[in-house]
Amino acid sequence: MSGPLRVERARAGDMVAHVVLDRPEVHNAFDAGMIDALRQTFARLSTEGPAALRAVVLRGEGASFCAGADVAWMRASAGLTREQNEADAMALSAMLDAIDRCPVPVIARVQGVALGGGMGLCAVSDLVIAEDGARFGFTETRLGILPAVIAPFVVAKIGETQARALFPGGRRFDATRAVRIGLVHEIVEGEAALDRAVEAAVDEILQAGPTAARAAKAIVREIRGLPHESTRWHTARRIAGQRVSEEGQEGLRAFLEKRRPAWAPERDDG
Repeated sequence: MSGPLRVERARAGDMVAHVVLDRPEVHNAFDAGMIDALRQTFARLSTEGPAALRAVVLRGEGASFCAGADVAWMRASAGLTREQNEADAMALSAMLDAIDRCPVPVIARVQGVALGGGMGLCAVSDLVIAEDGARFGFTETRLGILPAVIAPFVVAKIGETQARALFPGGRRFDATRAVRIGLVHEIVEGEAALDRAVEAAVDEILQAGPTAARAAKAIVREIRGLPHESTRWHTARRIAGQRVSEEGQEGLRAFLEKRRPAWAPERDDG
């Protein structure tokens, strides 16, 4: 029996991981099994070093990216105690945090719908590329609940003003608005173009130094909430360390010698 997701490796010696939500019959809706599988998968991927893992693509099998919570799972939650509901919610939070903390860039490939918890997946992905027909929504309030667990990740992504506008009513919106609020970064027409755009994004990441790409992602989290003086010192130390590293030195030499750095695969620009 297949699980709720699968992991495929590709590109540059299997250094790109595709994490595929694999419940297409329910539009890849969450249940406890999928939440736990995602948490464990990203926790495991996060232990891989720069030589083994360069990027992660998060995608959904079938017609949709992720339709939020599974109806049967929500129905079961109606019979849980408050304490059991809190444990359920903390499991979802732990899963989102595992993706958010993944050391390599995470690219979300979005088609169909991204609703509720699926919006949380978009929020914790670094780059979100959507098919132009995709639809989005914080639809929880229409079920009498609220987008609470995803809120810290979503507000960090789109800002308080957009969250206040979109959370209460639960209306669905299109990819154009998703770009406007900062949830999505690129829209393409059709799924073939979606695949090409994702591959192009992976190509760009593979051109970056493996440790530099990780450090560039990490610094965004590291300076979050720090006072100005602290960010100045922290960022100065980080760039100094990278410049004198073996990777930083190789990048500089490659630039001066007008050649590809050792870590970068050949690009097919044709």
